[in-house]
Amino acid sequence: MVSDRAGEDGGTGGVPRPRANDAVSVVDVAIGRLKRRIESGEFAPGHRLPPEAALAGELELSRPSLREAVRALAMAGVLEVRRGDGTFVTDLRPERLMSAIGSFLDLAHDTALDEMLECRKVLEPGATALAATRIGDAELDGLLERIERMRTVQDPGELVREDLAFHADIVAATGNRTLQSLVSSVSNRTARARMWRALVKSDVLAWTHQQHMDIHGALRARDSLGAFAAASRHVNDVERWVRERLDAVRERPGGPGE
Repeated sequence: MVSDRAGEDGGTGGVPRPRANDAVSVVDVAIGRLKRRIESGEFAPGHRLPPEAALAGELELSRPSLREAVRALAMAGVLEVRRGDGTFVTDLRPERLMSAIGSFLDLAHDTALDEMLECRKVLEPGATALAATRIGDAELDGLLERIERMRTVQDPGELVREDLAFHADIVAATGNRTLQSLVSSVSNRTARARMWRALVKSDVLAWTHQQHMDIHGALRARDSLGAFAAASRHVNDVERWVRERLDAVRERPGGPGE
């Protein structure tokens, strides 16, 4: 069996390349090889993967490396491990599968994401609280219209764009252009994480709708403290969901960032 190394072409199947003086993680190589099988359609949505020993042999990987790759892709929402039944490619549409893999791999290597998530947690609730003291009826009506539009969105990219616009409209209601610039910069840097979540979280529409309605209700009541609390719950829940999945992969031996 060939050892766990990048394929003959020297690539990693879409995994971001390390610097020339870094060792290529064997788990990243394993992810790349699985990714190519999914991308080619050989492992289609709903497909059950071969048993671990057989698949490790096919992919010329060690079983521990394959096991870690499967765990990472399960965290990404691309594979589903069913105890006693096997491991399956999820029923996401093919284009969503590939977007989910790409987003997850990018995020796992993005060491700045943690800081951006923290910045969002600091900035957005405070901006929402300030907006509660300044927002007008017309702006509130516009926010409600945007929330209702989001209920019908099917495309994850469109959902994330509407979500970004919803929060940008709230910050704009503060009338503070410096705050708008700060929040916009942070929000744009966390957009990929939100996109990945929209791709793979099955109840994201219902969850997003309810939390946006909570924020809107507090703004409508001009309740600054309530607006801060509602925005904090919303931002914290997104951060927790993303962190739980990425941290499990980053903490593995040879994971991104090591």
